[in-house]
Amino acid sequence: MEVTAITRNVRMSAFKGRPLARECQGLPVAAALQVVEFSPKKAAEILKKTILSAAANAKNNNGLDTSSLTVKLCVFDESVRIRRFWPTARGSAHPIARRLCHCKVVLTDGKESK
Repeated sequence: MEVTAITRNVRMSAFKGRPLARECQGLPVAAALQVVEFSPKKAAEILKKTILSAAANAKNNNGLDTSSLTVKLCVFDESVRIRRFWPTARGSAHPIARRLCHCKVVLTDGKESK
């Protein structure tokens, strides 16, 4: 059975979170939380909250044991961009794209359900 949790519109570039997401993929939930716990990156806090949310979804909604879950998929996807302009010389402006991202975590217990 698979359980999903998504954190949407996080004020961070998806590019910065992808290396950490790759490290957590395929690990048991406890090991993935340890990897995230000792990372100094901003993405680590977001990923930790999403993994804990997915584990809570598995326990409360599906009655699964959280100790047997593994991280099947962990992804940082791009979201919308906030468009801003930076004023420059002689009345012109340079565009600025402030990036946002979505963090998606899929946990599985390794058993197929139909």
